[in-house]
Amino acid sequence: MNETHISLIISRLNLSTRSVKNTVALLQEGATVPFIARYRKEATGSLDEVAIMDIKKMLTALEALDKRKEAILKSIEEQDKLTPKLRKQIEDCFDLNKLEDIYLPYKRKRKTRASVAREKGLEPLAQQIFDQHNQSVGKYANNFVNDEVPTMDDALQGARDIIAEWINEDSGARELCRNIFKEHAIITTKLVKGKEKEGANYKDYFDYSEPLKKAVSHRVLALRRAEEEGIIRLSIAPDAEQTVYQLSPMFLAGNGAATNNVREALEDSYKRLLAPSIENEFKNSSKEKADIEAINVFAENLKQLLMAAPLGEKRVLALDPGFRTGCKVVCLDESGALLGNTTIFPHPPQSQQYEAADIIKKLVKKHKIEAIAIGNGTAGRESDDFISSIPFDKPIETYMVNENGASIYSASENARKEFPDQDITVRGAVSIGRRLMDPLAELVKIDPKSIGVGQYQHDVHQGKLKESLTTVVESSVNSVGININTASKHLLTYISGLGPVLADNVIAYRNENGQFTSIAQVKKVKRMGAKAFEQCAGFLRIREAKNPLDNTAVHPERYKLVKKMAADHNCKVIDLIKDKEKRKALNLKNYITDDVGMPTLNDIVKELEKPGLDPRGKAKNFSFANEIKEFKDVKEGMILPGIVNNITNFGVFVDIGIKEGGMVHISQLANRFVSNPSEVVHLTQQVQVKVMEVDRDRKRIKLSMKEV
Repeated sequence: MNETHISLIISRLNLSTRSVKNTVALLQEGATVPFIARYRKEATGSLDEVAIMDIKKMLTALEALDKRKEAILKSIEEQDKLTPKLRKQIEDCFDLNKLEDIYLPYKRKRKTRASVAREKGLEPLAQQIFDQHNQSVGKYANNFVNDEVPTMDDALQGARDIIAEWINEDSGARELCRNIFKEHAIITTKLVKGKEKEGANYKDYFDYSEPLKKAVSHRVLALRRAEEEGIIRLSIAPDAEQTVYQLSPMFLAGNGAATNNVREALEDSYKRLLAPSIENEFKNSSKEKADIEAINVFAENLKQLLMAAPLGEKRVLALDPGFRTGCKVVCLDESGALLGNTTIFPHPPQSQQYEAADIIKKLVKKHKIEAIAIGNGTAGRESDDFISSIPFDKPIETYMVNENGASIYSASENARKEFPDQDITVRGAVSIGRRLMDPLAELVKIDPKSIGVGQYQHDVHQGKLKESLTTVVESSVNSVGININTASKHLLTYISGLGPVLADNVIAYRNENGQFTSIAQVKKVKRMGAKAFEQCAGFLRIREAKNPLDNTAVHPERYKLVKKMAADHNCKVIDLIKDKEKRKALNLKNYITDDVGMPTLNDIVKELEKPGLDPRGKAKNFSFANEIKEFKDVKEGMILPGIVNNITNFGVFVDIGIKEGGMVHISQLANRFVSNPSEVVHLTQQVQVKVMEVDRDRKRIKLSMKEV
């Protein structure tokens, strides 16, 4: 364990020494973030997943920085320029930009104006001028005139080129420039000539400027996209003259010819070397910051979508709406297995409503359907109205389901393997039905980027986006827990300690031996080692297991403890679960040990109170306003029901039952200041909104929640 890393993590994250040391030790032993957060609270001081992930990310970054230091030290050592002082300076540096500044003078460079001047022997002249002890440089410069340096002016120019490079490589100058950029840089755009029509979507940014430190993430990403598409030119810089003025005291001493040459070299260095280099840093850092914010929005949205309330194990008829090609209908049993499928044509141009209604009624009766799921895409609203008009023999609840990404799944290799004899329309309808039954179980099959929540997902760093979204999926799956006897490979893959290989092995064992009857039986799965079992066991569930603890989040390592609790009260574990008074009679302090404290004991009691409880709740029915069928029906002043279907930094998008959704700007979310829309709403939330403005030309609807 690197003590320096530990100290840095403690100071930067403002966490206790014990929490950080124990968390790092657990991570290095191979423990996962969900496992540490859930089952090692005593060790970490009850750190949540976010704090543990922050520690993990920082540890990874420091380890990467150490590798960079090793490479730099090796490079300088090979040049025979590594002094003890320089080594210490590098080893004590924990800022990547500053580290690169230290390395810059020793970095192998391509041919530069300064290197050409050095080859001509002008470095002594540059040093003489830079020292500024002797202001009479003309006579001294003449000593360097030769065939390669024809005139005194050529000699002085070469010397200034060398000085300019020294200034650029001065770590103090670079740090001062960074501070000036940080406080005073302006982000400025200019339209590329002739791109007015092509870049109409970026009209607001044709001639735009604002302080960089005030530029919000979604605007930075929009500007970068416009620049990449060749619509605008983007620059980030403070006032050049003022910056050179602030740099001057570092390099100018006295008055005279030598100082004038240094001043000229300083101006050239800033314009040609320093400013472009620091601007590039800030372009990258501002993009990185914007990426982080956008990825956080995407991750939060995905978490909310994955944790949406499921309908549960019910028989579902799912309908993938369409006009010309009809509506694909599938029927699913309680486990999501396909019972049958057909196509109906209730909408124009066929308009076979009577025939379609008869088919739906027969399917509902034949397959004992309990709920109907309708995709919210094209013809979704019309299909909802059609289903609502059918007089069923019993109450059937209808749900609109967000179908983003369903087409991605239906065309995937996994869908083809599951339904080799069905076309993509059937697979898509199955996905819609299963999403209603269990959004988490179905959405894990789809690349999170294809689910369609968030902003600028194609503009942010794709590796970091994937890492963040994978973490969200893992967190969601483990926080819910899964039934090991029904879980798909996709779900199993995300369980703590498993992964694709063990997920395959779990399913292979299930296929060969039948359903698992105990969590302990999981140890028999091929390649299931002790560490993997420790990490996964608490997140697996077995319904109707002989041991009732196998259907809870109590970890098997604590089963003996729970049995002792029961024995101490002359009862069985099942009695503790069923009898509230017996649980209340437990004196938890009697069960505290060196590795089991009150956090774990409280978690155990909560599980005994509600074993197998799904933390997501239950799906709720919803109906759009009957008077809104298409865009022309929307009028200013209307108060309408809607469903939040996307959240961004600048506001939320609400489905009001037509193709054109509305947007609630962040300023219209509540009668108070809102810094983050997720403080007020969550995805799939049912809300009431007021129509504030309808833009008929651009088909945009501005909504408000604070007016309701």
